[in-house]
Amino acid sequence: MARALRKTPPALDAPIGGATQLEPLIHERLRLGIVSALAVNASLTFTDLRAMLGTTDGNLSVHARKLEEAGYVECTKSFEGRVPKTAYNLTSAGREALGRYLDRMEALIHTMRG
Repeated sequence: MARALRKTPPALDAPIGGATQLEPLIHERLRLGIVSALAVNASLTFTDLRAMLGTTDGNLSVHARKLEEAGYVECTKSFEGRVPKTAYNLTSAGREALGRYLDRMEALIHTMRG
């Protein structure tokens, strides 16, 4: 019995439907979680993000720092009494990068369902 040929899906980083490549910085699961959480919240503390994403302090620190170095996330440190408080918010560059990422994913989904 002949098997139907399946179209091989394009690689995630290959252009599809005129869209540009996925941004590896945002595509990583934890970093996508950070920018997504910050996209719908004006600001979140380190503790809030850690709980929302179910990750460790070290993991969150490393990934948040990468986003901060890229200019996608802004970190502010303060004190509440004697307790240090770290808060994050999404920058306009981060919001634009997330928008491009989502556009790319929509194009990929559209192509795959097409």
